[in-house]
Amino acid sequence: MNPFSLEGRTALVTGANTGIGQAIAVAMAQAGADVIASGRRDCDETLALMGSGRQMRLDFADPMAARDVFAGERIDILVNNAGIIRRDDAVDFSEADWDDVMDVNAKALFFTCQAFARAALPRGAGKIVNIASLLSFQGGIRVPSYTASKHGVAGLTKLMANEWAAKGLNVNAIAPGYIETNNTEALRADPDRSRAILERIPAGRWGKADDIGQTAVFLAAPASDYINGTVLNVDGGWLAR
Repeated sequence: MNPFSLEGRTALVTGANTGIGQAIAVAMAQAGADVIASGRRDCDETLALMGSGRQMRLDFADPMAARDVFAGERIDILVNNAGIIRRDDAVDFSEADWDDVMDVNAKALFFTCQAFARAALPRGAGKIVNIASLLSFQGGIRVPSYTASKHGVAGLTKLMANEWAAKGLNVNAIAPGYIETNNTEALRADPDRSRAILERIPAGRWGKADDIGQTAVFLAAPASDYINGTVLNVDGGWLAR
């Protein structure tokens, strides 16, 4: 058996319409999974890149949006990638921006994991991959709710692993570094900012979305069966600097 194959498994990837989520969905399809690409918008482009699979509309502005998803069919792999960000000085940050980000990035993630676990625990098998952030470890600036939510993702990943590892569920997270996506386009277009970022990254380059996609495949595959509660930095060495 190929320990890196996802043949015969079904994966749900949230926030799969673009960027990192799209790359994860495509990588998992290439590894043999039947992928359900979900987003608050259509995932037609992702399905075209996969050449197969299905899509599901999920808007985590309702943190309980996925509560009934796992009762209808067997889903073996859950990737919680959906997330939002709001920017403002901490002294000016609004309650609405705090609540919006925490609802999607932390509350929805937890209750989606809970719904998945309720279906998977009786089977004694399942893989959860949460998307954390460098701001699961660092403070950042002008993103208080995002930083709090991503610290929360790291903590919840460890908590769920503690409770579910012995019952056959692997729960891990990926902390992406600076990745070439739409979200970082402004940074890459600023020569001074881009140069400062690259000077700190030991690998000397921006990450590619597929760097995260392939890591997610590893954490979903049998090769990672003894990995539990890990937040894996995929950052070109940024945090080691």
